[in-house]
Amino acid sequence: MTALEHSHKEEDIRVRLAQGHRSNYLADWIYGGIDGTVTTFAIVAGVIGADLSASVLFILGVANLIADGFAMAAGNFLGTKSERDNYERVLGVEHRHIALEPDGEREEIRQIFAAKGFFGDDLERVVSVITSDLALWAKTMALEEYGLSPNHRSPLLAGLSTFAAFVICGSVPLLSYLFAGDLSACIIATGVTFFGVGAIKSFWSPAGWLRSGAETLIIGMVAAALAFMVGFGLKEYFNLPAGI
Repeated sequence: MTALEHSHKEEDIRVRLAQGHRSNYLADWIYGGIDGTVTTFAIVAGVIGADLSASVLFILGVANLIADGFAMAAGNFLGTKSERDNYERVLGVEHRHIALEPDGEREEIRQIFAAKGFFGDDLERVVSVITSDLALWAKTMALEEYGLSPNHRSPLLAGLSTFAAFVICGSVPLLSYLFAGDLSACIIATGVTFFGVGAIKSFWSPAGWLRSGAETLIIGMVAAALAFMVGFGLKEYFNLPAGI
């Protein structure tokens, strides 16, 4: 028998629904982890390709971890906050429309649920129940007309998740090269990180963990290869001395 994600016993359903919606920030963590690993590995590969010194690599790597990680976290924070702000704006619009044009808004509810298959007395009961509660009425319109869910994630936690993952995963290529002093060790450590983050990403994809991990690994390695070639090419073009 195939195992289901949760129980469907009456009491279990009641407990689960009473807990309400729980926000998940793993997607934000994966987003930051992939970008942190890609960008930092690209910097390491670019610096090695240009044959620059370890001190330059350390400075550029740390600057990338902090600055780019913060920029990504700030972007995620503002993006998540804008979703909540937009929802509040739409609720305000719907409350105003309900106050000024209640018949028109009631007809919108009627047509929305008619399109879902309700008709006759059942349809009128649904309309009556929803429009008897102003808060429920406005939330229903926000969801059905604008596709906006009332469940919102914390912008702060979303931003912190992205920043933490960026710094943690992004540190792998930098530290592995600085401690080992060898590009092959850096490639292996970074490849494992790419694959691990990609495998976790499979929770949000119909693709299996092996395919998702391999996909992320390939994309990351292509980015690193491009950075290495750019760094090496510019070094040769400008005829830079080694170990700057």
